[in-house]
Amino acid sequence: MKKLINEPDAVVDEMLDGMVAAHDGLRRLDGQEVVVRHDAPVEGKVGIVSGGGSGHEPTHGGFVGDGMLDGAAAGEIFTSPTADQLEEMVQACDSGEGVLAVVKNYEGDVMNFDTAGEMAEMDGVEVEQVVVDDDVAVEDSLYTSGRRGVCGTILVHKAAGAKAAEGAELSEVVRVAEKVIDNVGTMGTALTSCVTPEKGEPTFDLGEDEIELGIGIHGEPGVERVDHMPADEITDELTENVLDDLDLDDGAEVMTIVNGMGGTPLSELYIVNRRLQQLMDDYDLTVWDQWVGDYMTSLDMMGCSITICAVDEEIKELLAAPADTPGLTVTE
Repeated sequence: MKKLINEPDAVVDEMLDGMVAAHDGLRRLDGQEVVVRHDAPVEGKVGIVSGGGSGHEPTHGGFVGDGMLDGAAAGEIFTSPTADQLEEMVQACDSGEGVLAVVKNYEGDVMNFDTAGEMAEMDGVEVEQVVVDDDVAVEDSLYTSGRRGVCGTILVHKAAGAKAAEGAELSEVVRVAEKVIDNVGTMGTALTSCVTPEKGEPTFDLGEDEIELGIGIHGEPGVERVDHMPADEITDELTENVLDDLDLDDGAEVMTIVNGMGGTPLSELYIVNRRLQQLMDDYDLTVWDQWVGDYMTSLDMMGCSITICAVDEEIKELLAAPADTPGLTVTE
């Protein structure tokens, strides 16, 4: 498989150098695969940090900036950052008001963030952690106990980042982060496997006419492997599973995300969104906002995920608050 890389073991290091070169609002911690806001730590503000394996860009470093994350740690491809990396990031983003770590529910991420938080607290940093588990497809997977954390994590970054930007205390930032986690669900599908730089070939076998429903962002098995279907049928399947999990009242307000997995043209994501919005009408749900694009990818996998989040006035205000990051810009 052809890729625009030099050496497989240099991909993350060179990617981060290119990222900070392209975006003046970011800087890289010396000797670490960590990017932070250029002005971190921000005086008088709770720090918001996240991180995980690389290969999901723009997650995580692409959401560092005003109104979202203060720092993001990049592990190797599909591999958790080390506890040392994470602890350096927490320290760099603490202004004395405490730090919230937003963690996707993968065992390596949770364990290393736990360890990093303990190390930082020994140095006097107040650290809280929320774990995102929005993937409705499977209860346990190759990398998790419980549900996986996927694209709904971006909404947690956004809401927590907005609350912190208001000057809220750490306990309030934690509260709104957990509120979003409690109200969001996601399910994805793969049309093809992804290809990791180290392996140079598909990470799993998928027949020419097969798709995987409920796939994870690392290529973990989903709910079932089925014959390829038209876009509307795939959208129906994903959406109905998310709505069954959320169990929303008629007339509820929601926001939706159609997220590309890295190898899907935007035109196809819009086709999925067309059907998704029809379904929202069919289910008597009011769509407050809708995002379409690549937010949490799986390298070059072809496929998409659908995220639905129930919103109230507080969540809407936080999601609509200004943000300026490489991967997401929100203006007033």
